[in-house]
Amino acid sequence: MSETMTTSLRLKNMTSFCCMRIVRQELEKIGAKVDSVVMGEVTLIYRVDDPGFELIKKTLEDNGFEIITDRERMLVEQIKVAVIELIHFASNANSIIRNSDYLVDKLQLSYQYLSSLFSKHEKTTLEKYIILNKIEKVKELLFNDEMTLSEIAYQMGYSSVQYLSSQFRNVTGISVTQYKKDPVRYRKALDDLI
Repeated sequence: MSETMTTSLRLKNMTSFCCMRIVRQELEKIGAKVDSVVMGEVTLIYRVDDPGFELIKKTLEDNGFEIITDRERMLVEQIKVAVIELIHFASNANSIIRNSDYLVDKLQLSYQYLSSLFSKHEKTTLEKYIILNKIEKVKELLFNDEMTLSEIAYQMGYSSVQYLSSQFRNVTGISVTQYKKDPVRYRKALDDLI
């Protein structure tokens, strides 16, 4: 029996539960022993006789994921994961917690530093990334058609329906009413927001 060790890999573009499932399935298909998968990271139990790192890397890349080794890039991915967790998976928390406070608490770094680092490595600012995610969540809620626009505005932390509608139009180029007529056409994957 060969000796085992655990190794964690930070992954770019792993931003949903579907992504987590794909990572686990694809790595297990090639014989890798997956210990755990969380958004943005996979932990492998590695033995000498397991598939080589190059095969693991190729499998991840073939499925749209990239292993991140640079400390700053890892932190940028952690920022993205934290934004996605807050906006897409924390139910009503976005109306209660300020986005900046959540990120500072989650990552234990100043918002100014996080914002500066994000802008350095991405094509947009952290504030715009948060807005893009909020609008994408609004699209999802509108598509599900279970809440009024007022309820959506409250849940997403907007001060009014007018502010939400204005930001929606600024980001998407269309009104909420236009979106409702053909919602599938205007949806975006979270990985495609930047």
